[in-house]
Formats: sequence, C-alpha cells, structure tokens
Amino acid sequence: MKRRNFMQLVPGTALLLAGSSFITHKKDSLPISANGYNWITFYNRSGKVWGEDWDACLAEFAQTGILGFEPSIPNADYLKTLIPFLKKYNIQLPSIYVGTELHEEATAKESIKTILSIAEIASTLGTKIIVTNPNPINWGSSHLKDDDQLFCQSSHLDQLGQAVRTRGMKLAYHTHDVELKAGAREFHHVLQNTDPENLHFCMDVHWIYRGSENSQWAVFDTLKMYGDRIVSLHLRQSEGGVWTEAFDPVGDIDYVRFAGEIKKMGINPHLVIEQCLEEKSPNTMDVVAAHQINLKEIKALFGLPPF
Repeated sequence: MKRRNFMQLVPGTALLLAGSSFITHKKDSLPISANGYNWITFYNRSGKVWGEDWDACLAEFAQTGILGFEPSIPNADYLKTLIPFLKKYNIQLPSIYVGTELHEEATAKESIKTILSIAEIASTLGTKIIVTNPNPINWGSSHLKDDDQLFCQSSHLDQLGQAVRTRGMKLAYHTHDVELKAGAREFHHVLQNTDPENLHFCMDVHWIYRGSENSQWAVFDTLKMYGDRIVSLHLRQSEGGVWTEAFDPVGDIDYVRFAGEIKKMGINPHLVIEQCLEEKSPNTMDVVAAHQINLKEIKALFGLPPF
C-alpha cells in the first residue's frame, strides 16, 4: 500500500506525523499570512471583485483569524490606499509581492525605481520581505529569455536586493513554471549569479512541482540545493493535479515530509498560504471557511500553537 493511501485511511495520521517534525517556533517568527491571489480567485468564483471595497474585503479577511496579508502591490499609491484598512482590522503586512521587469535595461530601471518607492512605505509598516517574480517575455508564452536578458535580469536583481537590504528588508526571488523550462536555466541562473546576502528565495512549492511536470523529486531537490536561501514559503496543495479548495498536507505533494526536511535544515521561513482556485477546483466552501481550514492545517503541520 502506498504511504499516501495509508495516511488517508488512518484519521489524524498526517497530524501525528507532522507533530514529529515540528519547526522550532522562534520569537521573531513572522505571523502566517495569506496571499492576495487566493482571495482574487475565490472572489472571482462568487462574482465579486477583490479590492473593489477594501473595507469590506479586509473585514472578511479578518474573520479567518489570519494575522498577515501578502498583497500584490503595483505602485506606492496602491499601498497607501490599504494602510487605513490594515490598521482598522489589525492586519499585519510582514511581506508584500511586487512584480518587476528586469531583463531589459530600460524597463529594469523603471521597475527598480517603483519597487524602491514601495519599499520606503512598506518599511514603515513592519514589512520584512519583498517577494518579486520577474516578468517573463510574455505571460502564457513559450518565448524564453536569451542569455543576455538573463544576465541583465540577475545583475539587476542583485543590485535591487542590495538596495532593499539597506532599508532593513529582504528581497526574495519567486518563480512560476516558465522559469523551470529549458533545464530550469532561468531559475538556476538567477540563484547562481546573485549574492545570497542580496537575493533570498521565496519557494512557491507547488509551482516548483507543476513547473517540473508534477515532480516531487524536483521539490525536494530544490530544497536541498537552495534551502539555505529560503526566507518564505508559498503553500498550496493539489489532488490529482488540480488545486484543492483548502490546504491538506496529504495530496500530490507530501507536505509532512516537506515540513520534516525544513525542520532538519533548521530554517524558519515565513509561511504564506496561497491555496488558490483554478477551473477544475472543487466548489464546496466559501473563502472564509477555506482559509480557516488553511490556517488550522498549516499551524498543525509546522507545529505552531493553534491559537
């Protein structure tokens, strides 16, 4: 019998195994967060628009019990509009996600200017990590960056990371699936050609899995290679290749083993829930119920207090 099937037959087994691989919870740990993209997908399904009314949106977010929010910030003015509602509902901003375009000199300079203007405000809000996923040539396209563009991108990531570091924060590199094409040349080039002090790693576990043609080996190999650079984890699960509505450590990715490996490595990453919906995802619960489950499961998996 396969290990995953056995775990599904024995209630509570995943929780018990997770208990044996608790991460040491440090006093300076950042609060578990939820990424804004989750909420976009749930709101889209229910015919609403996330961010149309921040007062209503963050009031609903607060009902989940999740203390941290990781929004995608396009510019400094956008961040400013969030601040009154973050304060009203006592929601922290330990990390933010900012897109960049760094593979061409002209766009790189503009991206760096934008992200540093955002960083100035975020630093006053207690933000510790800025996550960035440099744009591909075209989203959804198979057109990959050439060697000159990769070098341009890595050089600017290193410079940007150094500038972010001087502001008391960390820049963390994030990927989707396109960076893992062509022998993962973009992914490896970035992490092999930047200073670990300047550029850290936000490991989006499921995008590593999916970008490697649904390979758990790729997930654990990536952890072995770059685990010492991880400052943040984006956590998502799927079943049969389809994103589930709520996080479960038992699924396509063996998160019990993953949490155990994190524990062995002695790292204490920021935990970010990114349990999103896609076309074939189940439709059995609303966004608040799903995120309450997410929070409970991730706390149990990583050995954090339930309250």
